[in-house]
Amino acid sequence: MATTVTTDHEHDHEILRYRTKQRIVHAMLATSFVALLATGLVLLWGPLGGLAAGGTSRLIHRIGAVVFLAVPVAYLVLDREGAKELVYDSFRYDKDDVAWFRTMYRYFLGHAAEMPPQGRLNAGQKLHHAAVIVVSATVVISGLLMWFFKPALGATGLAWTAVVHDLSMLALTLFLLGHLYFTYVYKAISGMTTGWVEETDARLEHPKWVEEMEADAAAAAAVSGAEGEAE
Repeated sequence: MATTVTTDHEHDHEILRYRTKQRIVHAMLATSFVALLATGLVLLWGPLGGLAAGGTSRLIHRIGAVVFLAVPVAYLVLDREGAKELVYDSFRYDKDDVAWFRTMYRYFLGHAAEMPPQGRLNAGQKLHHAAVIVVSATVVISGLLMWFFKPALGATGLAWTAVVHDLSMLALTLFLLGHLYFTYVYKAISGMTTGWVEETDARLEHPKWVEEMEADAAAAAAVSGAEGEAE
């Protein structure tokens, strides 16, 4: 598992939710996306066109694009299990997830205690991650087409590619706003700044995840004890 229950007194009554690699990836993706969004608005929106003079905005946009593409690839190489777990969890749903969607309005209002039991990711987080993965791929592909294959696209192809690219960025922006809203409502910022979350909050919002970790820890302790007795 990527996360563990701890007995470390420094983090008493807390659970490690995000490892350092995961937090770095999150920070770099967020930073590159904000850079892409800001420079994209400068390049796209007429009133801000003057800021694009000299090509600096376009250069920053392309640097941001390289980072936005390279970070997930690096994450897959450096933490293959963590990346695979994230993708797998994002596209796997069970009966509790279906029940969560039926009552998700409660979660929007901050009533996590009234929701069906959830695992490491709740159903909304799974859908959010799945959508971000798919739409981000659309942003990257359309961006690369406009960057390297502009002549081959022709005027019509370029126009449609630009529309797809811009609408995809709009969708990601809306996802970001929703992400920030839930981060605020559920006071989840510490998970990404320190990696640790309160055990009570984890048991409330992700009880199946906590139970799974406790079962894994108990099994590991049993194996360790058996090996110690054998020696």
